[in-house]
Amino acid sequence: IGKLNHVAIAVPDLDSAIKTYKTKLGASVSSIIEQKEHGVIVAFIVLSNTKIELITPFGNDSPLINFLQKNPNGGIHHICYEVEDIHESIKSLVKAGGRLAGNGKPKLGAHGKPVIFLHPTDFNGTLIELEEI
Repeated sequence: IGKLNHVAIAVPDLDSAIKTYKTKLGASVSSIIEQKEHGVIVAFIVLSNTKIELITPFGNDSPLINFLQKNPNGGIHHICYEVEDIHESIKSLVKAGGRLAGNGKPKLGAHGKPVIFLHPTDFNGTLIELEEI
């Protein structure tokens, strides 16, 4: 893995979360990005050394619905690491006995780059996203 790309925080109300980060912390927040394929809507808080992704459900099939039912105020959903070659990273992970979440095929993420999620039970209960840089 490479450096930390972002930490994703699931929020029940994206507009409210954006307002909180802007007014209470003076954060710079990106425009809102709809990711229909992932079932989420996101906005990024841009920091000097990484990003914070504010993420909320998009549609009734969103993978975030269950998370927010268990955590109604929101919370940390996943962390994302950068990799140079997502396909090589997948091969290495599977060879080492790791499991992929979902269908095991990369999708385009919010930055327009391929991403894949790793099963949280293999990483101490933490959902890991890999993003090709």
